[in-house]
Amino acid sequence: MNHVLVDARDIAYPPWVNAAEAFSLSVLGELGFRDWELSIVFCSDAFIRDLNREYRAKDEPTDVLSFEMGEAVEREGGHVFLAGDIVISLPALERNAEEFSVDPEEELKRLIIHGILHLSGQDHATNDSGEPMLRAQEAILGRLAQVRIR
Repeated sequence: MNHVLVDARDIAYPPWVNAAEAFSLSVLGELGFRDWELSIVFCSDAFIRDLNREYRAKDEPTDVLSFEMGEAVEREGGHVFLAGDIVISLPALERNAEEFSVDPEEELKRLIIHGILHLSGQDHATNDSGEPMLRAQEAILGRLAQVRIR
């Protein structure tokens, strides 16, 4: 069984957090991942900017950061894969939605999928839509389009 832990930093706790958690579990299931544990932190631009500066030497806010742990541990008689943490800036999400003319819910789903793919070890060199990881992200988004978050 997969587990997703959700938190909020420097922002009000979003009312749709439980739906975002359920969507994340759907993504893990779609990818065939079992016994994964990850966390998602929704935050302000200032919070993610501090992380981006500290861990990527980029002094600017970004939309999503992933911190891969990738460690299997024994828990309650079974193995659990501690995938890591995903941090999503809600103000950046809103800017992205406006810039790309998409619904904020769609962009939220995209960022959750993006973070999970990074935790699974996938990466991309550019933001070109032809990148294999980004093609996979959009395919998953399409397959889970009917799942509501907000």
